[in-house]
Amino acid sequence: MSKYTRRTFLGQTGAVAGGMVFYNISAMGAKAQPITAAHSVNTAIYAPHMVALAKGFMKQQGLTMHLIEAKGGSNVRRILAAGQVGYALGDSGHPLQLTTRGKPAKMLMATDNRCSYANILVRRELYDQGYTSLEKLAGYKNDGGKPIIAATGIGSGTWLYGTYVLEQHGLKDKYRWIGGGGSKTMLGGLKTGRFDAIMAVPAWQFAAEDGGYGKAIYDVSDASVWNQTFGGKIPTTVVYVLNDAITENAKITQKYINAMYQSMQWLKNNSTDQIYAAIGEDYMGRFKPEQAKREIAYYKRIWQYDGNIAEADYNNGAKVWFREGTKMKKLAYNEVVDMSFLNKARKG
Repeated sequence: MSKYTRRTFLGQTGAVAGGMVFYNISAMGAKAQPITAAHSVNTAIYAPHMVALAKGFMKQQGLTMHLIEAKGGSNVRRILAAGQVGYALGDSGHPLQLTTRGKPAKMLMATDNRCSYANILVRRELYDQGYTSLEKLAGYKNDGGKPIIAATGIGSGTWLYGTYVLEQHGLKDKYRWIGGGGSKTMLGGLKTGRFDAIMAVPAWQFAAEDGGYGKAIYDVSDASVWNQTFGGKIPTTVVYVLNDAITENAKITQKYINAMYQSMQWLKNNSTDQIYAAIGEDYMGRFKPEQAKREIAYYKRIWQYDGNIAEADYNNGAKVWFREGTKMKKLAYNEVVDMSFLNKARKG
């Protein structure tokens, strides 16, 4: 992308409702088709969106994409349902929830196969006091009550996987959940003691541990830890849309998926340093470069480069998604997954 479109468009950003950040790159071409997309927070988990802009893949498809950082996965789901955005990249639980609630949605591709934000960090001072595991922290009394654990939002992907982890450890009712928002408020809340623990993407884990105010007590970077709890691959982060986008805007949807697939291939074929050079400064500037690069390196191990959502992997995720407390009825694979756009993109 040119210097103007990589730098200047960030100066045109403005706050929108709910604290969302709105990136406007419509100046890229008057003849291009504008679309709007969203993800939760600007960390490497959503690099496919950022790369699709930074490397011009959307522009190559004749699209200008307005990208919203919605400060929570549940916010992404809400604004998609309201028609404020057409395309979303987020936790696979969100299209399931939309479908359950009468807003039929489809997953169109997966961008990873492990939930990297199922990590749980505790305040370092509590860790130093001996609260070094989920079981031990469950016994901590916060002003006489349960320990407080923050997800980005109640109903968000961090909440979905965090509650499952606690259930699997027999700690379902031992913690109090609250919404913590985006990077600044999640890390700030842990540092100041507002939260006793937080769900964390790798960049948050690196920042908190390097800063001396947080420590992991559940870390899914350990494959044995992940497999013991989850049992194998899960299409965790997915591109999802309302069914209307498929029936009414199929050509535009195909172009969007084409660009996202190009983004995945670029991520596969480029190094951590090259990826950071493309998106680090403009999108992940709130983190130190070495922290952002560590996170990118983490995701290079778990990104689903071919974008495929296999039925077996979907069924593995079903045990997380369809359980008491999620308020979602069980949905079959073909009810909420459509691989037709991805299959066309992969054929070129």
